[in-house]
Amino acid sequence: MNDRPLTLMAVHAHPDDEATGTGGVLARYAAEGFRTVLVTCTDGGCGDGPGGIKPGEPGHDPQAVAEMRLQELKASCEVLQISHLETLDYADSGMMGWAANDAPGSFWRTPVEQGAARLAELLERYRPDVVVTYDENGFYGHPDHIQANRITMAALELTELTPKVYWTTAPRSAMQRFGEVMREFGADWDEPEPSEGDETAAAVEMPEIGLPDEEITTWVDTTAFGGQKFDALAAHASQGENIFFLRMGKERFTELMGVETFVRVRDTTGAALPENDLFAGLR
Repeated sequence: MNDRPLTLMAVHAHPDDEATGTGGVLARYAAEGFRTVLVTCTDGGCGDGPGGIKPGEPGHDPQAVAEMRLQELKASCEVLQISHLETLDYADSGMMGWAANDAPGSFWRTPVEQGAARLAELLERYRPDVVVTYDENGFYGHPDHIQANRITMAALELTELTPKVYWTTAPRSAMQRFGEVMREFGADWDEPEPSEGDETAAAVEMPEIGLPDEEITTWVDTTAFGGQKFDALAAHASQGENIFFLRMGKERFTELMGVETFVRVRDTTGAALPENDLFAGLR
């Protein structure tokens, strides 16, 4: 057909999301010689500042945080051997209910059609064979994750491309063990509360995470790339307090995170389900 390499595009919300949910597949397919494209939608400015300064606390500078996190994102991409990084640079919206949700320029308040048009240009440029993003609930209800899903699905409608499309998920069979390990290493299983400075924040009900095993279509073994995935997360050192995975070391991390799971939501290949390869039917 042509000499264009098979291409995976992952659309994520913040710096460090690429490593958490898809670091394994990004590293695996890069190692197999495929082209990997990461689109990061926000600047991560609602992350921790130097010294662990939280959003809303005195001395927290979202622009400085964003600049620092961009450098960390580039380092993560090097670890994962990501071929191309594209940043949309919308302002980080923070957790659901934070005042930052409605701040000027926030990703959450950006019209979907505007974000979709920008992403459609990247889809046309890279013409991915596989596109990965979050589900309609953003996996755990984060506004920027939800918005990433919305603009991705809308952008696909603006093109005539027919890639396989996947949403990240987790098997319910593993969630209890996942929670136990989180608590073992001193992490809270509940979503963090809004910062003290966000007095207008509303209480948000925590959505159920993951899917029943039988609803998961795609299980990709990335055990061999667990070390890379861990190192990619570690590249986001400024957010280390929030990345509990780093507390467990590479061996335990790989044991817990060595399989990445997805739901296939669009497909023209007819590849049989369940599958163990995002590129099933394309090779």
